[in-house]
Amino acid sequence: MTVTFQVPAELSARVPAELRAPGRDRDAVRLLVSRGAEVSHHAFAELPLLLRAGDLLVVNTSPTLAAAVDGRIGDARVVVHFSTRGDDGRWAVELRDPDGRGTTRVRAGTRAGTGVRLSGGARLRVEEPLSAGASRLWWARVSRDVPGLLREHGRPIRYAYTERDQPLSAYQTVFALPSRDGSGSAEMPSAGRPFTARTVTELVSRGVQFAPVRLDTGVASAEAHEPPYPERFAVPEASARLIGAVRAGGGRVIAVGTTAVRALESAAGPDGAVRARAGWTDLVVTPERGVRVVDGLLTGLHEPEASHLLMLEAVAGREAVARGYEEALRGRYLWHEFGDVHLLLPP
Repeated sequence: MTVTFQVPAELSARVPAELRAPGRDRDAVRLLVSRGAEVSHHAFAELPLLLRAGDLLVVNTSPTLAAAVDGRIGDARVVVHFSTRGDDGRWAVELRDPDGRGTTRVRAGTRAGTGVRLSGGARLRVEEPLSAGASRLWWARVSRDVPGLLREHGRPIRYAYTERDQPLSAYQTVFALPSRDGSGSAEMPSAGRPFTARTVTELVSRGVQFAPVRLDTGVASAEAHEPPYPERFAVPEASARLIGAVRAGGGRVIAVGTTAVRALESAAGPDGAVRARAGWTDLVVTPERGVRVVDGLLTGLHEPEASHLLMLEAVAGREAVARGYEEALRGRYLWHEFGDVHLLLPP
């Protein structure tokens, strides 16, 4: 069971931090720190003072795609969210209806054989559900290369809690690296968004190290709190070795984002040793499963009943998560990808 709470609508971050006031950068967000049930309040710029020499931050280098493309089914307008590239060339997609405000809502009635005319003249045909019994995400084939389609006609996915469309650059983290095949994340690995080159430089100067991993995250519908489905990930050999060295030296391994946790824990053996791995992971991190590698987690604030809350409980315990969210609500922290962040550390 996850913690239960309600988030008032006014606590949604509607625009990026750097647009909320003149002279701000993307690091102008708040940082809630939980050490067990002890909670403290900080600015994100204080992060280098809250970590210690020998700590390791594990970051996701997956770039964010312009994954929303307009199309039509007959005469009806539709928005296609491209989620995940399959090994057979198909893409997992979600079909949504425009709501007249630049955002989208869940589209009912998608079925095998549904055809979509996409911007630029491409054609998409829905083939089968991503998983048995599911009705939201479908495998589909597209008549042209999807990375090129997204570059030419796509825009970042956004939901109704945001105020307006933002350029793709607003959804890229400082850690993002382009891939050779044009793949990436349908939605931003947002825990890394507040980092700037200045923050990274100060952390390194204080003895904090970084290890890159990659997990291409798919769409996470705002209406459906579903368990994570399989996603592509990679943990490089150099990162696996660095993690082992940090743990052997008594340093803490702190994941930047739930995506980094999933990648790390998918590459860990029963003994907790991380080895280089790449492929697909269907791992769901729960309190019952626990974590083998991660000591701490820097993450955004998640929706009530979201499956990610189980991962937070696996890392820090239910009491720490419940207390942290109680303080976040009392302190009027901001939710979602442009919002404030939460650092969970051992007591």
